[in-house]
Amino acid sequence: MKYHVTLRNRTYVIDVEGGAVIVDGERLEAHAATIPGTPLLHLLLGKDSWTVACQPLDGQPLRWALGAAGERVEVEVQDDRSKQIEALTGQGRKPAVGGVVKAPMPGLVVRVEVREGQVVEVGEGLVVVEAMKMENELRASSRGVVEQIHVSPGQRVEKGAPLVTIKVPEPSS
Repeated sequence: MKYHVTLRNRTYVIDVEGGAVIVDGERLEAHAATIPGTPLLHLLLGKDSWTVACQPLDGQPLRWALGAAGERVEVEVQDDRSKQIEALTGQGRKPAVGGVVKAPMPGLVVRVEVREGQVVEVGEGLVVVEAMKMENELRASSRGVVEQIHVSPGQRVEKGAPLVTIKVPEPSS
């Protein structure tokens, strides 16, 4: 099965074949195992071993936040069939803008990095939630104004709990 994985504005074609993956034409042995009760995945890729934190981004089933080696990145994954259907129908997915930023997993709010009325840019930090001894900084996916803050530092939150509401300004004419 082929997948199209977009990471940092570059799309990689990944073909999964049994115990191997072919990434842009390069074949690598690959094995993955979840660590029960955690969002962690142990990944053997070629001769490298990784422990990766994987969190689906709420409201966007094809988008994931991945954390490994002290770095957090967001990726979008689409299977080949869906990509072909999208191309045939001309119905591309549009990124979510504004709205409510929700907790990706249960945790403790460590910091709120914005205030109500503040203008935020894409990628700007909003809230830091600690889960399983890892701090996860949730960032703005679009430019907008912080309309409401639903949490405060020290507060425990469940998965899907609203953290911050961002209002996207109307386009000027």
